Amino acid sequence: MTLSSSIPPTNENTKTKTWTWRGFPIVYQTQGDKGPAVVMVHGFGASWGHWRKNLPVLGENCKCYAIDLIGFGASAKPTPGIEVEYTFETWGQQVADFCREVVGEPVFLVGNSIGCIVALQAAVDHPDIALGVAMLNCSLRLLHDRKRTALPWHRRVGAPAVQSLLSIKWIGQLFFGQLAKPKVVRKILMQAYRHPEIVTDELVDLLMAPAADIGAVDVFVAFTRYSSGPLAEDLLPHLTCPAVFLWGTEDPWEPVELGKELANFPKVEAFIPLEGLGHCPQDEAPEIVNPILQNWILRHSVAQS
Repeated sequence: MTLSSSIPPTNENTKTKTWTWRGFPIVYQTQGDKGPAVVMVHGFGASWGHWRKNLPVLGENCKCYAIDLIGFGASAKPTPGIEVEYTFETWGQQVADFCREVVGEPVFLVGNSIGCIVALQAAVDHPDIALGVAMLNCSLRLLHDRKRTALPWHRRVGAPAVQSLLSIKWIGQLFFGQLAKPKVVRKILMQAYRHPEIVTDELVDLLMAPAADIGAVDVFVAFTRYSSGPLAEDLLPHLTCPAVFLWGTEDPWEPVELGKELANFPKVEAFIPLEGLGHCPQDEAPEIVNPILQNWILRHSVAQS
């Protein structure tokens, strides 16, 4: 269990803090001291730093928090299956406890990728903490046990084989070691982002730093082998607060046409395609995403007050 030695740079108004959850240190950032509360939840392998371009802007009119989920970023990385279970239920509980113990009031949850599932899980299990949920390129979890039958045969057969191999400790360590290299991380980001100029050394370093932490490889393997748990379509029917989807249309991992199907649930107010953007639109085009999020949050904040 360690804290990452490298925390993304902050501007002078962003405050880096640590909260203890179940005995483990959890890192988060805050910005803004007025307006509705907003909690931002990152995706797989990322951290609060993926919201570094959003915190300053939303923090002008909102009390903003960006949290590192347990196992990621600069937060603790306890042993999977022994000290903690890396599931959406665990992360949803972490976010809900954070809202109660740190924020101290109901919040608007904003997530990217698997962070959307975490936000949904928290809002469904703990409706008292959620005023609304905004989801950016929600993880469709296409390798989920219940979705594999729709995949091409090579992915349907190959994914379980790879997951099985990763359970062998030395193979998992070797695989992670090959991935956790700047050149490989940059290549992956160039797939996820449609504007290559956004893939800077700062972004690569942001994702690379936590990979050096003790326990990082075990967290990676545990989640890579996680093919159960909730899907977005399992959680959305039980959501009691308003929701909105923003979706980069050029996402190579979460197809926008499949994402549009999530707009059919009662609490989803809108599905907003973001033309020409990839998997992480909040980082790729904050000038587009920030006004949409800010207007949606403030409009609902006024309506609810």
